[in-house]
Parts: sequence; structure tokens; C-alpha cells
Amino acid sequence: MNTSKMRRKVVPAVENGDSADKLDQVLLSAAICNGEDVGPFVRKGFASGKPETVLLHLRHFARSKESEIEDVCRAHYEDFITAVDDLRSLLSDVDSLKSSLSNSNSQLQSVAVPLLTTLDSFVEARNKCKNITLAIQSLRTCVQLVELCSRANRHLSENNFYMALKCVDSIEREFMNKTPSTTLRRMLEKQIPAIRLHIERRIAKEFGDWLVEIRVVSRNLGQLAIGQASASRQREEELRIKQRQAEEQSRLSLRDCVYALEEEDDDGFNGISDDGKDGYSNGMLGVDLTPLYRAYHINQTLGLEDGFKKYYFENRKLQLTSDFQVSSMTPFLESHQTFFAQIAGFFIVEDRVLRTGGKLVSKMEVENLWDTAMSKMCSVLEDQFSRMQTANHLLLIKDYVSLLSVTLRRYGYPVEALLDVLSKHRDKYHELLLSDCRKQITEALAADKFEQMYMKKEYEYSMNVLSFQLQTSNIMPAFPYVAPFSCTVPDCCRIVRSFIEDSVSFMSHGGQLDFYDVVKKYLDRLLTEVLDGALLKLINTSISGVTQAMQMAANMAVFERACDFFFRHAAQLSGIPLRMAERGRRLFPLTKARDAAEEMLSGLLKQKVDGFLLLIENVNWMTDDPPLQSGNEYVNEVIIFLETLTSTAMQILPVQVLKRVLQDVLCHISEMIVGALLGESVKRFNVNAVMALDVDIHLLESFAENGAPLLSEADASQLKAALAESRQLVNLLLSNHPENFLNPVIRERSYNALDYRKVVTISEKMKDQTDRFFGSFSTRGAKQNTKKKSLDALIKRLKDVN
Repeated sequence: MNTSKMRRKVVPAVENGDSADKLDQVLLSAAICNGEDVGPFVRKGFASGKPETVLLHLRHFARSKESEIEDVCRAHYEDFITAVDDLRSLLSDVDSLKSSLSNSNSQLQSVAVPLLTTLDSFVEARNKCKNITLAIQSLRTCVQLVELCSRANRHLSENNFYMALKCVDSIEREFMNKTPSTTLRRMLEKQIPAIRLHIERRIAKEFGDWLVEIRVVSRNLGQLAIGQASASRQREEELRIKQRQAEEQSRLSLRDCVYALEEEDDDGFNGISDDGKDGYSNGMLGVDLTPLYRAYHINQTLGLEDGFKKYYFENRKLQLTSDFQVSSMTPFLESHQTFFAQIAGFFIVEDRVLRTGGKLVSKMEVENLWDTAMSKMCSVLEDQFSRMQTANHLLLIKDYVSLLSVTLRRYGYPVEALLDVLSKHRDKYHELLLSDCRKQITEALAADKFEQMYMKKEYEYSMNVLSFQLQTSNIMPAFPYVAPFSCTVPDCCRIVRSFIEDSVSFMSHGGQLDFYDVVKKYLDRLLTEVLDGALLKLINTSISGVTQAMQMAANMAVFERACDFFFRHAAQLSGIPLRMAERGRRLFPLTKARDAAEEMLSGLLKQKVDGFLLLIENVNWMTDDPPLQSGNEYVNEVIIFLETLTSTAMQILPVQVLKRVLQDVLCHISEMIVGALLGESVKRFNVNAVMALDVDIHLLESFAENGAPLLSEADASQLKAALAESRQLVNLLLSNHPENFLNPVIRERSYNALDYRKVVTISEKMKDQTDRFFGSFSTRGAKQNTKKKSLDALIKRLKDVN
């Protein structure tokens, strides 16, 4: 035990009154007791020139410790003597023990030598056993290793790369460090990387072949998916046609329409089912994603998952970019289906890979590819639509693009941008469609011979009349049937109906549900701008006879019924109830052409009538004979012509059209009679001439009332009113009180059609040989003078007003 380390340090206690020497002595003693260095004290003594003092202190310390040493020695001496005595007694015991141990050793050696010999034999045998066991274990390890190697080779030969990699991983994990054979270990260290590299190359080649094959498969897949969407749309259209037929039958109150929609059940194919959406069966489409998933799985096993994901995405992106290329050598109309089908198939495959391929592609990556594809497709459509000048071509591409949108919407892809492009070119399409229809209508009108259409068979009647609801009765006529219209009417109706169907086809399936107003707007333009303008031009340039004009007027009456059908047909195709369409009906859009046709017919009839009215020059205006009840020659000729005209016109012209034409002609006749009295050729006339005019007008009024049996009493009254001017003038000239014309009430009631200027001029011409006015041959005296004075006063007053 090191007592110096356990010794406690002595700290001197110095009283305040001690001297410096005493203090130095105490500090030196404490330093020595504590085992500290006394060098500083010695240097201090020599430095102060008093080394004797230090020496004196050291001696004093030594003397103080000698007494302590003596006490310690005295205390341990007795113990030392006792220990020596004990050692001496122990020495004798050790000698006896030594002899005993020697004897025991001799006995042990004699006994242990045979045992040690046996033990050496045992140890040698046990070492041999361990070596044999180790050899057996090594052989078993080698056998297992060889079996795994053989299994890996078999999997490689069968192209079962995943199992081969599992075997290689098992060899590397379990046997690489345990293999007792250095040769085997070196072989494994060399072949395992080679096997993995071989598998990686084989998988890369298979994946490359799949990338080439999937492009063709994607195109076929896209075409089939779009074809199924088209078939589904066709079934919906057929169902809507059945529904419209049922509604039409219901509107006509037919009892057999109740089960019209139950004739045929749907075949159960509602487009692409959920199973189909999950990636059509491989047998149906030839879509095999096994090489892709196999490559992905193998690369996962090889620890190359991230690299393979990037490689797959980059290659698919390059394929998509290649799909965007539009050949300038092939018209887009011929290649657009392949173009869009390729893109549709691409994203159908990507949707399947996204949902079933683990984490091979992410949703964000697919969305980025779709955004790129959407931008490119919109750009291509914008460019191609801007170049197209044929409405049918634009419609074909629009229909296919809408089917593409329906197909890809099933897979959750947003297609609003495509639909926006289609809506953006809506006006251009309709302008092209209007241009095409203008050409077709012009050709149809140019081929018109202004002859009534002759139909031999019922199918002709159905095709030309019933299909446009032009019939005036639901009773099937006898055949052969002569229609009141010419062939241009059904031809133009077919053009307009085709326009409606094309317009609805373009507007439907484009994301806009309520598009009837748009279709109606362009239908109005077709009718008012194109058809009305073409008919107006035809009327002004090609009609030269009454028969042609009458046929055109009859055609316009049929067009009026056809226009009602057009708007109903547009409403039905647009899915709008007929009551709503009829509620928003506008006026007849072919008003200008109808009015022009009627004006042309009236004008030609007026020309004919004017030829007969030339006979009015043969009238004796100063005759002394009383008038004949048969009327003048001119009026008889006119009535014969009008009766012949009416009998012919009633066969093709509607009653209201005939009424308007006759009303215009009769009004013209009335004006011509009044004009004859106003003309320079009539210098003067007498009462007999006026009475003869009264008979003529009465004959015309009788024709107005009885000449057209189909006219109602109100219509006949309107025809009779067309002769109002001539009738009122004759009544005034034959009146006994002509001054009543000055009475506003009587004038409004009885002479409202007369112009006072004409009355003045004609009244001044009315005289007879005896200068008697407004009287008969038997009239004499004051009465005659009173009438003359009344007439003179009337003339004077009217001149003053003028």
C-alpha cells in the first residue's frame, strides 16, 4: 500500500503574532510532510543570503522526526520477533508436506500414464471424426450449391429469369461465404454478375420488342374502343328515333304507339363495361402487358427499378411524340382516324399500366403526357380546320374527335379542350354548310320545269310527301297521284333536312346539351338567306308565264308547311319537346319569295286582264240606250278568264293564296275602270254609261261571291271589297244626293275608297245631251235642276278643298 498517496496534507496553522522565521519554518515543515518540492524554500534562502536559516530549519525538522521514528520502530520490533518464530515452526511443516507430495506424485504418475495414452488415442480419433464431419458438411454444401446452379441454368434455358435471379440471389446470400471450394467461389464470383447482365440484356430486348409491338396494338385498341363508342352512340340514336316515332304517334292519337319503345330490348352492351375498362381481354385485342410487367419485376429484382421507370417513361414519351407527326403526303381526312386512334390506344394502355402496374408510372406523369397530347391535338385540329373548305370533311373529323372524347372520358381523361376547339369552329362549319346548300339549292331550282309532280307508287308518295309532312290529309290518295307542287319542293326539302341533320350532328356530342337555339339560328339563315334568296332570284329571272307563276305560288304554299316540319324536325333531333319548339315559332321565313311569287302571278294575271280591258275603249259613253243586263263585252271576257283561272288554280293553289291573288286582280280591275273614266279617251259620259258600269261591277261582284266555291263568306266579302273604289264611284254618280259626299260620316261609311280629286275630274265629265245630271230619261223639272245644282256645288266645294 502506498502510504504516501493516502497521507493527508498538513496545513500549518500560523498565529498572527508569529515572526517571519517561525513562519518559514512552519511552511518548510508542512511542505516536507506533504511531499512537496522544497526547492523554492532553498532558492529563497540563497536569494535572501540566509542559507544557514534554511539549513537550521531542516535540522530542526529532522530532530523533530527522530523521536517519531524511534517510537514506530519500538512498536513493530516485537511483532517482527514473533513472526520470525512462526516462520521457523512453519519450515518444519513444509518439509514434511514436501515429502508427502512427492509420494503422492509418484503414485499419480504410475496410475495416469495408461490413462493419458488412452486419452491421446481418443483425441486423435475425435479429430478425425471432426474432419470427416466437416468434409461431409462441405460436400452437402457443394451439392446444394450445385443443385441451385443447375436450377438457375434450367430457369435461364426456359427464360424464367425471375426464378433464375432468385436462385442466384440465394447462392450469393447463403453459399458465397460458405463455399469450402476456392474454385467454386471464384467461379461464382465470375458467373453471378455475368448471369445478371445476361438477364438484364434479354429483358431489355424483350421490352424493346414490346415497345415496337405496342404501337400497332395501341392503334388497333384505339380503333376498337372508338368503334365501340360509335356503336353505343348508334344504339342511342336508334332509341331516340323510336322515342320520336312514339311521340309522333302519340301526337297523332294512334293507339298502337303504346308499346312502341318495347319492341326490342337492348342487347346489354352499354359501351365498355367496367371489366372492359380495366383493360380489354388480351384475347380480344391482343394487348399483352406481360413483357412490360416482367421487365419491371426483373428490374426490381436487379435493384434497377428507378432506372427502368425512367427508361420506360422516356421511351413512351418519345413514342407519343412520334405519334403526333402528321404526314404532309396524306390528306388529313384520310389519316385522321389512324392519328386519333393511335393516341387513344396509347392512353388506354397507359391507364391500364397506371392502375395495374404497381408504381411503374405515376398519375402525375400520365397527366403530363395527356396535357402534352391535348395541346398537340388541339393544335393539329386548329391547323387542319383552318385549311378545310368542305363542310362534310369537317363534320367527319368532328364526329371522330367527339367519339375520341367519349372514349377517353371513360378513362378519366379531361377532354374539354378538344370540345372547345370543336365549338370554336362551329361558325365556320355552318358557313361551309350554308355554301354547300346554296349550290345544291341553286342546282335543284335550275332543274325545275314548273310542272306538277307525278307519282306512280306509294313509296314515291312516302318519300316525297309523307317524309316532309307535306300532306293535307292523312288519307292515302289514289295512284297515280299528281301533287300540287313541282319536283323542286321535295328536292329543296331534302337539302334542308340534310342541313338540319348535319347541323345537329355537329352540335351534338360536343359537350353542349341545349343546342336547339344554335341549330334554329342557322336553320333560319338557311331559309331566309339561302332558300328565300334563291327562290326570289328564280321568280325574278325564270318565270315568264301564268302557269309557271301559279306553280311557283303553289310551291310556296307547300314550302310553308315544309318550314313547320323543318323546325319540328330540328327540335326532335335536338331533344327538345315539340310544344317548346312550337311555342317559340317565328313567322314564315320565306315571306319575300312567297310575296314575290304571288306578286308575279298577280302581275301576269293583270297583264292578261289588261288585254281584255282594252275592249273598254269600245264602250259608247254617250249612249241613249238603256244598259243590257249581260254587261259590256270587256267584262264578259274578263269574267270568263277569271272563271277559267279559278277552276285551274283551285287544283293547286291553297284557298288563301287564291283569295289574295283574286283580290289583287279585282282591285286592279276596279282601278282600271276608274282609270278609264279618268283617262283622256273619255271626254264625257252620261247616266246610261254609268248604269252600264253598274251592271259590269255587279257581274264582277257576283263572280267574287260565287266564282270560288271553296271560299268562305268572309273571304268572298273581302274579294267583293276589292271592287270598292269602282262600286262607290258608280253609287256616287247614280246618287240623288251627291252632296252627301261632303258629309264626313256618310263619306266614311259609303265613300271611304274614293279620292276627292278623282271625283271632281270624273264628275265634270258626266253630262248628257240635255245637260241633265244624275237623272233618267223620264226625269224633268226642279228635281233635275236640284241634282245638277247639288253636283255643281259638290264639284265647287271639292275644288276649293283641293
